[in-house]
Amino acid sequence: MKKKPQYTEEHARAGISASLPEIETWSNQYAGYEIEIVIPEFTSVCPKTGLPDFGKLTLRYVPDKLCLELKSLKMYALAYRNLGIFQENTVNRFLRDVVAAAKPVSAVVIGEFTPRGGIYSKTTATWSKKRGR
Repeated sequence: MKKKPQYTEEHARAGISASLPEIETWSNQYAGYEIEIVIPEFTSVCPKTGLPDFGKLTLRYVPDKLCLELKSLKMYALAYRNLGIFQENTVNRFLRDVVAAAKPVSAVVIGEFTPRGGIYSKTTATWSKKRGR
């Protein structure tokens, strides 16, 4: 008897295209420096179980012409609170949206999630203008 898969394509794609608040930017005045933003109490929801995922997101980016406006970034991050999305997709979606908003020289998003069932998860996604991802 063939076992039905527990995780479907619908689970895998959950949250990737969801509407989230706009990340605003402001004009950068300097070059050649890095900004690090830490969101220590990040939450989202597992798209299969509906259970909350807790973690810390760290964003490091080298701005080009634009910097991220922090209040809008906070509102963007808070919108994940009720969003069903896998942890790995959260990190990659966050990076994609930051790159689209600020068009940085480079960016890295690291998601460190609270252990569930004794398993700790850390996902890192990177992007740079030089290589496109």
